Amino acid sequence: EDVVGCHVEDAVTFWAQNVSRCDDLLKLSCALAEACPRANAVFGKPDFSKIYGGCFSEDRCWYRCMVQQVINNEKAGTIFLKSLCQVLYIDYGNSEVLNRSDIVEIPLNLQCPSVAKKYRLWGLQIPTDQNLNMFDQGKKFLSSLVFEKEIKIRHKAKHEDGTIIAQADYEKIDIGEEVAKAGFAKKCTSPGNTKDAEERKVDVIQKQHRKTKTSVPLWVNRSDHALHNIPRGRFEQIAASARNQNFTGNHMFAPKGKMLASTSVSDTSLAQIRPDQKLSEEKEVLRRKNVNLLQRQKELELEVQQLKCELQREKEASKKTVESFEETLRSYIGMKMRSLAAKVKALKEVRHTNKNSSFGEQLSQAIKVVTEGCLTVPCSLEKLQKIWTEYDLAQERIQSCRNVDERDELITKRDEVQQNLYSAVEELILEVDQLPLSERSRTLQELSASLESVYGQGSEADDSERVFQQFFKWKSVKMKKLIGIRHDTDAALQILADWFSGILKCFDLMSETSSDLEEVVGSADEILKKVELAICEELDTDLNEHDEAEKGIIMSAYNKVIHNVRQEQSMITVIQNRYLASVEFKKQAEEWLNRRPNINNLLSIKKTVKSLKAQLRWKLVEKNNFEESDDYSEFEMTGIKEEIADLRNRVLQEISKEQEEYEKLTCLVQKFPELPLLYPEAGILNYMNSGGLLTCSLERDLLDAEPMKELSTKRPLVCSEIEGQKVLLKGYSVDVSSEAKVVERVAKYHRAWDQQKEKSGLLQLLFLLFCKASDPLVYLMVPYYPGASLGALQADRPLTLEEALKVMKGVAQGLQTLHGAKIVHGSLHGNNVFAVNRKQGIVGDFDFTKSEEQRAAANSMVVSTLSLVSPELKMGQPASPSSDMYAYGCLLFWLCVQNQEFGVKEDGTPDVDVVVMDGKVKSLLLNLFCCNRLTAEQVLKDDCFLVVDAIPVSPQPGEECEPCEEHDSEKT
Repeated sequence: EDVVGCHVEDAVTFWAQNVSRCDDLLKLSCALAEACPRANAVFGKPDFSKIYGGCFSEDRCWYRCMVQQVINNEKAGTIFLKSLCQVLYIDYGNSEVLNRSDIVEIPLNLQCPSVAKKYRLWGLQIPTDQNLNMFDQGKKFLSSLVFEKEIKIRHKAKHEDGTIIAQADYEKIDIGEEVAKAGFAKKCTSPGNTKDAEERKVDVIQKQHRKTKTSVPLWVNRSDHALHNIPRGRFEQIAASARNQNFTGNHMFAPKGKMLASTSVSDTSLAQIRPDQKLSEEKEVLRRKNVNLLQRQKELELEVQQLKCELQREKEASKKTVESFEETLRSYIGMKMRSLAAKVKALKEVRHTNKNSSFGEQLSQAIKVVTEGCLTVPCSLEKLQKIWTEYDLAQERIQSCRNVDERDELITKRDEVQQNLYSAVEELILEVDQLPLSERSRTLQELSASLESVYGQGSEADDSERVFQQFFKWKSVKMKKLIGIRHDTDAALQILADWFSGILKCFDLMSETSSDLEEVVGSADEILKKVELAICEELDTDLNEHDEAEKGIIMSAYNKVIHNVRQEQSMITVIQNRYLASVEFKKQAEEWLNRRPNINNLLSIKKTVKSLKAQLRWKLVEKNNFEESDDYSEFEMTGIKEEIADLRNRVLQEISKEQEEYEKLTCLVQKFPELPLLYPEAGILNYMNSGGLLTCSLERDLLDAEPMKELSTKRPLVCSEIEGQKVLLKGYSVDVSSEAKVVERVAKYHRAWDQQKEKSGLLQLLFLLFCKASDPLVYLMVPYYPGASLGALQADRPLTLEEALKVMKGVAQGLQTLHGAKIVHGSLHGNNVFAVNRKQGIVGDFDFTKSEEQRAAANSMVVSTLSLVSPELKMGQPASPSSDMYAYGCLLFWLCVQNQEFGVKEDGTPDVDVVVMDGKVKSLLLNLFCCNRLTAEQVLKDDCFLVVDAIPVSPQPGEECEPCEEHDSEKT
């Protein structure tokens, strides 16, 4: 076969391409240039038997290759993350090391056998003792004989790796003989066996490898690097031309003269070649020019063929276009009329839709509603407001007055103002009764809802009527434009109809009227064009599509409407509220017309109470005397006790009536602030200041009180029973300066309880009563829950987790009530938190003679071995709701750990992590022991309490069936 040498491996081995594979190389080069840049890089371990596309490092063009080895290069202890691959360019025979990113997958149609083949000179082998210098010179010598030269090849044998053992001749020169004569190879006895020769070549390379101590392929650092990066053969010029000369393939980097230079070659045959070298080079130049011209001819022929194909395609396209035009012309009238009819149909639907939608009508009607139907403020309202303010000021003056003479004058002035107010109230009621407030309010609400459903929430509006004028002006211009467009459309359609009428006459054989057919038909195209343009213009005019300026006008008008609606609704609300207040004032004024409130009922009740108390004291004295009498009789004693019990009940009933009368007087004080001044002996202000708890009629001596000596370590504590309910009377020692403060704290606590009563989570306060003037004690009466404190329950029968969570939810509710009233408990511990019936948690009261800080610093703020005082209190900071929540967390922790041992951190907080408990409870406790603690409201929303049902109604204390001696609700 005839081949062209393209790469030399050693003195006896080279690669060559068959001269008939020129076109194959051209096609491969073009296909690779198109496919490889878009292909996927090699991923994972490469397949050594698969053909890939490789980007040659010298010209950055793509060639087919196979991976021979994967190299993980290490240098100076650093591992390069990018692995390298040694590849063989199978169509040219040369090899190099590439990054993995320069190797890509190629399509199956490019996975064809290699163009270049590997040849070995017949009957030659490399000497075993050949050094690297001789190896390189032999390689250069063979390259000068075969590289880019047309060689005759005669196959002799084929090695198992595909290498062809062959005899090579160039212009009647036996290349193998020349190599042997030059001393770069020697003849072998068994030329077909190349295994030993290969091993010898490897030995030569390995010797040098041991010298260089490098892990990369040897040829990378070789001085003849150009021989490995040699041109891909003379056919590469064809590929370069196909790529429009953007790249030139694997170029030859070493001049040919240098490649042929070999100082060590002194053989006679070589000397014979050199005289003909110049002639050979000239032939080679001419041969290359011839090849280039032939290749250029082929390229031009290919371009001509491509142009012929393009011309044929253009002819076919033109033919189809002509046929399409002819078909269109044949059916033009029908298509035109069908298109026009479809547009007319669409126009009818658009007009019908726009007619029903009433462009801008909703907003126009809304503007009309808020401008034309707007209610005005009643004339009497301003007058009423002024007189009412004067009336309130007169009431305040009476309330703050302490001079009797001045008081009467103020009352007289107040009565005059009240009479004027009564007249103004009647006037307002009459005027408002004539106004349709409810209907107008309902209309505005419906209007606002309907507009918001279309335009969304309104924003701040321009307080100017110019907004509405601008909207109506814009709407008028818009409608005029639409009317003009519709008029043009109607006129064009009418002209078309008249044209059809004229056409009909022209083609009516029975018609005697003659008409100019040319004139009628000649204007058809212009008429149809005008009709189509007019219809399209109207269809393109969408009333519901607006530019930014139009949207701004619409939204400004809408915001102004919403502003007016809300303003009028606010005015209606003010009128309605003042109307209701006026009706109530008129009703009260008529009730007390020509008469004054008095305390006669209260005095009558007090007189009755005083009489019953005297009888009760007499009976108590009689009972004491009878007990010491020698004529003691159990039967008579029983009768006396029954009389005493009956008198006590009657006294308590009258005291209840007295409290009811005080409540009535408290309400009247709002209208008649002079009552406490007119009747100071009634003690109305004292009752009001105590929040309705203070009673002067109830005395401790009148009750069947049993001293609680075991609980009276801090203050007098007695137990009694009122109307079947067990109660405790807790005595507080007060003086003139502290009495008012105690009453204030008690009243504030009671008002907090009174907001939600039984649902407040607080212990109810029943009465506040004073002893005799000689005894500086004030008693606070509270319900008695024997054995229900947390301390007593945990000592007797501890709560389960479910019971503890139910109880602590009630405690959290109590703390939320207190904190909402700006009250800090400061004394939350095991003896003043109660678990009624083991279900409902109640926060007990505290020592009302002490401040928050004094209560928090008490010795009782401890449970088991755990201090309930928060870290910030220990550092001197004041008590706060946060410190209450810390104590709450400690109580919950104490209930949950039961008998488990636990540690305490440096700051005094318990170590929750080491204790075994429910995960949700542990999470809650961690949030109660941190610096940024949860509030009582947040605790109630915690996952722990979502499934816990609170008990809404407090049970009667008597329901507790396990009495316990410990109850003191503050025990401080």
